[in-house]
This record gives sequence, C-alpha cells and structure tokens, in this order.
Amino acid sequence: MEVIIQSTAKKVSILAAGRIARLIRRKPNAILGLATGSTPFLLYRELIRLHREEDLDFSGVHVFNLDEYLGLGSEHPASYSQFMQVNLFNHVNLDPANAHIPDGLVNSREIANHCARYEESIREAGGIDLQVLGIGSDGHIGFNEPGSSLSSRTRIKTLTRRTREDNGRFFTSPEDVPFHVITMGIGTIMESKELMLLAFGDSKADAIAGAVEGPITASNPASILQMHTTAGAYLDESAAAKLQRKEYYEWVWNCKPEWQLE
Repeated sequence: MEVIIQSTAKKVSILAAGRIARLIRRKPNAILGLATGSTPFLLYRELIRLHREEDLDFSGVHVFNLDEYLGLGSEHPASYSQFMQVNLFNHVNLDPANAHIPDGLVNSREIANHCARYEESIREAGGIDLQVLGIGSDGHIGFNEPGSSLSSRTRIKTLTRRTREDNGRFFTSPEDVPFHVITMGIGTIMESKELMLLAFGDSKADAIAGAVEGPITASNPASILQMHTTAGAYLDESAAAKLQRKEYYEWVWNCKPEWQLE
C-alpha cells in the first residue's frame, strides 16, 4: 500500500482531489465510489472548487456510495443521501441519474434483492475506477465492522456499540443512530481498480498502524487493502503518528519521479 503523508487534512484533501480530477479529465465517464462522514468533507469541498474554478466536468461521471443507514429516507438530515447532496452533488454538474446510493427505506423482505441489484449496477457500469474510503477508529471500512468477512458483498450489517457512539455526533441524540445499515462488502470494495483511504487525526492512528503495517486480519478490516495492487493511504501527520516506517514512506513520496505523480 502506498502511504502519502501531508502536514494537515486540508493538504491531504487537496492532493487526493487532484488525483480524482486527473482521473475524470482522462476518463470523463469515470465511475467513482464515494464515502461519507467528516473525513471526505474537505475532499468534496476541493472537488467543488475544481469544478467552479477549473472547469472539472462531472456530467459523464457515475458515482456509487458505500453505504446508507437503514430506516432513514433520502431527505433525513443524517442520511448519507442527504450528506452527498449537501456536500457535493448540489454543487457540481453531476447528472442525478448517475448518482447511486443504497435505499435506506427498502422493505426488509427486499433487502437481499436490493443489495444484489446494487452489485449488478456496479458491474453494468463497468466497475468502480476509484473508491474513496474512510476508516473507523476500529479499522472498519464502509460499515464492514471488525469480524466481517474479507470477501463479503453488499449486505445488511449491524453496527457495533463503538461505531454508534462515534457517529452519534451526526444525530440529535446518540440513541437516534440506527442499529443497521446497508454497506458495500469488502469483496466489493476490493474489486475497485484503485482505492483511496483517507484518515485524519490521532483517533485514527492505531487503526492506520494496523491497516498499513499490521497483519491482514478481519479484526482490522482495512488491513485487506495491503492485498490491493493500487491502494493509497492519504494521511495527515496525526493519523500517521504510529507508523513505524513513517520516515521511509515520506522518503519514497518525496523521491518519486515526476511521471509517477501524474
């Protein structure tokens, strides 16, 4: 896994947005996998700036979101559908028909079929070119909690107590956080052509150390990214603080030939 370390979350986000912008300009019909939560917020702000000030064109882009809370409709302020609308979709020229997010109000009897159709939609689109990921303080990616199968597909998952507590800040009360979600599986994520893992802050340092330098284990689901041929961990100094080979990663990045930075 390539490790890119910058001094601040803003610098990391600008660098990551530049990578996405180059993909879109090279392939105007690119398929992006997107994440929600506080981690990609600055990334989306920079993509909006690139659209407004540098004519980054989203008209042919398709997006597939990682996950959605079960029981929340698309208009609910804490839904991931609403998050994407407010923080990205409403500010760029993305065709609404090209935005795909799991349905949080799907009938319980239809969840399995809905998940299977979501997978099929990704395949029909040609597969995800670049998947943006955050990481939980316990190492989860998407909502694949520790113990999730490393070959899992899109499905319903029950959130851990820790994840519900971590996400309580997005709700009026921590008790309002749903217990269940629909999430892309780890196997689904790993089929993306490129993976971009973002992590900021010292609360993510242990999870990042395990994901980048620890054993590949379902106890830290993000560690499976070590098996991907084109995965990058985009970190600020705090998130990278517990990496034993931090100086080496910085050396490698600073010594890259220019053509590898394109």
